[in-house]
Amino acid sequence: MPEMRSRHLSVVMPVSASEVYAFAADPENLPHWAAGLASGVRRNGDELVVASPMGEVVVRFAPPNQYGILDHEVTLPDGTVVANPLRIIDHPDGSEAVFTIRQRDLTDAQFENDCAAVERDLAALRAAVTDRV
Repeated sequence: MPEMRSRHLSVVMPVSASEVYAFAADPENLPHWAAGLASGVRRNGDELVVASPMGEVVVRFAPPNQYGILDHEVTLPDGTVVANPLRIIDHPDGSEAVFTIRQRDLTDAQFENDCAAVERDLAALRAAVTDRV
């Protein structure tokens, strides 16, 4: 079995980590910055059901915490569960969002496309929180 590649993508924002965390942790804000994941969000009991480019998916975030951990699991339409580590950390210029993407069973081209989508989402997060200040 080939080794699974990971890539850490990040963006620095001139906004405090606590402000970025509060914005990004609010499911209602997902469509404003996570277009690669969510174009619409609704609750079904304790689950977040998200309209995504992949179809309807279920998203489960880590419980609220003081450490900036926004890890989330995405259950794809076929039942596959994808773990997505996401951290909002302090940075000398404000904060940094760090997202780890793993290749899993994706082709190299699919992996690069996923990385590009995450980079667009992180740029949108930066724009969304910077505009709010």
